[in-house]
Amino acid sequence: MQIAPHFGKISTPHRILIIQLGDIGDVVLSLPALRAVREAYPGSVVAVLLRGGNGELLAAESSPPEIFEVGKKGQVGFSGRFTAPLKLIRALRRERFDLVIDLRGDERGGYMAFSTGAPIRAAEYYNHLPWVRNRMFTHLVALPSEGPADGATEQYLRMLRAFGIETGDVVPELHLSAEVSRRAAAILSGEGIPLGAGEERGRTVAQSSCRRWVTMNPFSRWSYKEWGSEKWVKIMDWLWRDFDMAAVIVGSPQERERAADLIRASSGKAYNLAGRTTLAELAGVIQQGRLHIGVDSAAPHIASAVATATVTLYGPSDWRYWAPPGKHHRIVTSDMDCVPCRQKGCEGREVSRCLDTLEVTQVQKVIREALSGE
Repeated sequence: MQIAPHFGKISTPHRILIIQLGDIGDVVLSLPALRAVREAYPGSVVAVLLRGGNGELLAAESSPPEIFEVGKKGQVGFSGRFTAPLKLIRALRRERFDLVIDLRGDERGGYMAFSTGAPIRAAEYYNHLPWVRNRMFTHLVALPSEGPADGATEQYLRMLRAFGIETGDVVPELHLSAEVSRRAAAILSGEGIPLGAGEERGRTVAQSSCRRWVTMNPFSRWSYKEWGSEKWVKIMDWLWRDFDMAAVIVGSPQERERAADLIRASSGKAYNLAGRTTLAELAGVIQQGRLHIGVDSAAPHIASAVATATVTLYGPSDWRYWAPPGKHHRIVTSDMDCVPCRQKGCEGREVSRCLDTLEVTQVQKVIREALSGE
């Protein structure tokens, strides 16, 4: 095991595996790192290892990498709990990877890297993790701590730079295949949602007389990241009244009824696509919208990757680390002194005062700027 701030470029490997066992947002923020590796080794095969289900997003690309997935709990039966990991390890070892790069700092990625048998296994060094995790790698990059303002994308790229791997473009990009775009268009047409809004991206509201729409994700797996439902209704009504713009609510199947409640309470035009799309189709739908508005979740990251501008509400999460990079992505956050606290709610409850006190007018101001291109 070697620990150093810089190693220099590795002689051309034939097969490379990038491990990213984070959530969907982490996968999207890793896209510049994936692109950098492909650019650095254009003649090599580059594969990715992801959490179960997340591979669908990268598979939606017109030129996807090879994809392997670690199964989720509940995806396999009792016997599968033991056989599925063994099958995955055998599949990875058959690939005979020359180089494995783990982009995250956790033990599971270390075990998976070691199980590949690759002669070079690289990751960032973390002294707060169990020593066994670090021992799973042959090369560990010791990076200086420069604070959360670096952002997740930049942190991944900093690690790669230690091996002479660089890219001039740090913005995540997801180039959807024609098939995925076709499926998304079919879903929109089936709901009576007008197509072609994505083609108008970059034009101001005053430049277009047709009705358009925005995608909206008001919900999160974590309630401490959510904003009040009655405030979302006010935003929906305002968009329709002042901009002649409908809201297309996206989310998981579990959030479909909550989305229906918002629509019933709204006097504006709105559509419910929560639970109606796959992960790939969600990307296609978001790409067609004029703007994506929502809370801190996977959807804003997907939007940024398909070149749709975003307005994202942040509470206790540190937007300096997690916000989508690029000038077309705006954030709304409280001016409370404690923000960002990085806690899961206030006083042990999954409720965040910084979001509860965030006014509708504050959000409207940023949305207006985004729609006008200011």
